[in-house]
Amino acid sequence: MNKKWQIYEVDEEKVEELSNKYHLNKLLATILANRNIVNEEQIRLFLNPTRNDFHDPFFITDMEKAVDRIIKAIEKQEKVTIYGDYDVDGITSITVLKSFLKDRGLEVSQYIPNRLNEGYGLNKNAIEKIHNEACELMITVDCGISAIEEIEYANHLGIETIVTDHHEPGNTLPKALAVIDNKRKDSTYPFRELAGVGVVFKLIQAIGMKLGLKEEEYLKYLDIVCIGTISDIVPLIDENRVIAKLGLLLIKQTQNMGLRSIINASGYTKIDSNSISFGIAPRINACGRMGKAEDALQLFLSKNLNEVSTLTAKLNEYNRLRQDTEKKIFESAIKEIEEENLNENATIIVGGHNWHHGVIGIVSSKITEMYFKPSILLSFEEDGIGTGSGRSIPGFDLYEALSKCTDTIEKFGGHSMAIGITIKKEKFEAFKKEFEQIAKESKIDEIVPIIHIDAKIDFSSINKEMVESLKELEPYGEGNKMPVFAFKNLKIDSIRALSEGKHLKLTLKEGNTVVNAIGFNMGSLVEEYRIGDKIDVVGVLEINTFNGVDTLQINMKDIMKSI
Repeated sequence: MNKKWQIYEVDEEKVEELSNKYHLNKLLATILANRNIVNEEQIRLFLNPTRNDFHDPFFITDMEKAVDRIIKAIEKQEKVTIYGDYDVDGITSITVLKSFLKDRGLEVSQYIPNRLNEGYGLNKNAIEKIHNEACELMITVDCGISAIEEIEYANHLGIETIVTDHHEPGNTLPKALAVIDNKRKDSTYPFRELAGVGVVFKLIQAIGMKLGLKEEEYLKYLDIVCIGTISDIVPLIDENRVIAKLGLLLIKQTQNMGLRSIINASGYTKIDSNSISFGIAPRINACGRMGKAEDALQLFLSKNLNEVSTLTAKLNEYNRLRQDTEKKIFESAIKEIEEENLNENATIIVGGHNWHHGVIGIVSSKITEMYFKPSILLSFEEDGIGTGSGRSIPGFDLYEALSKCTDTIEKFGGHSMAIGITIKKEKFEAFKKEFEQIAKESKIDEIVPIIHIDAKIDFSSINKEMVESLKELEPYGEGNKMPVFAFKNLKIDSIRALSEGKHLKLTLKEGNTVVNAIGFNMGSLVEEYRIGDKIDVVGVLEINTFNGVDTLQINMKDIMKSI
């Protein structure tokens, strides 16, 4: 697939200034300049944030009301229920708030809807159960901003509600006692991109300040807050970066037995955003996907070594089951795509019978990534109703496109890049045709994937120490991507495929310098290139350690023959 290489126009004068003024090497100065991190305070905040860099939580709308009401509940030992979500953000949000309130002497209950039969967010049956347990105050975490009717129902039953959320509100806010969401239209808080657990952290910070607690009483939860923040793929800038930077330091010495156990089980030796995203998050999310979210929560709350060990084994097993289920659905979907040549369409829409609702969103993501086309996967039940998920590509608004298909869709929700959808089987074919036509009319075929490149560099200008210095830019994630570089006119010194043809391994030469390059899932290109060919490569610079020897390596993202 052709990709467009978009290289930043490096401001050499600014790079030179940053390098000299702040004693930075040129590679690091280049990245900071590209990301418009150019003055002393911006550089300090980005590279070395401290606990003093958190914004005042009382700048958040309704925070004062929420804090006063929760302190009242603590003093009167009221019955409180935390209503959360079943993903990592939701689980960590409940963990932090429940643990903090327990330390204040208040034991609280929690309710996590079952993903498979309740779905996301508040529902009236759940609220009725909470009411039957004599709940006086319900605090939502990572949900609630769109639960207008459900919170009205809670009010009717005499339950007061505090909403903490980070999703976009509609035109009407729920009639809760307090609505804490920095995406409120009337919000004046300086940062709006906190994860759900980040909003919960601001809440316990505010309670701590009001009660005159030591900072450690809420800062000690930054390890768990960091897990939820990185896993929820919010931009790792501003306050999220402070959470992630300080949280990663705390994770390395975490006192949370469950977190320590799941880190060990993941097999990652280095604690960074990568190990959280690919080692920890999938195991926690697997619980929610399999309808077992309470096990993930209990892992974080447990103080019993035997229980932690048992729960960690369960999470590993749920993750294995999730992987197996995902693989079966993926293979089934790919078979249909290839047999019916669906990859020749502008969009890919596939339906199956009794596909697991908890994983089809992951499969849709993989198919979209594989073909660079919007995809929608639906699971049809015996009653003829299909429910599923869709993922899009940059430049195509999936939500807007589906808004034009209301005659063939029962219901849908989501945003430009990801949706949930329900369709009747008898309208499936009509929907596919309608959606395909809308995509074609939007000229989706003209959208080309773009690789954003920080700079074109020569091997002669870099060394191991410079590449090591890029670690100061971590943690990487949304809003702070790993730096990508372009290398031009390199000569192929050797070329071979690895792992039964799956990956591509090269040695590349520039003058007298030889460097290794690896291209994961690029093994099919081994037949297109020969030793001696001149090529251009885009990739990430990294240090590869083998048999105790460190060498520079390019982790390739794309490759093409030099012009």
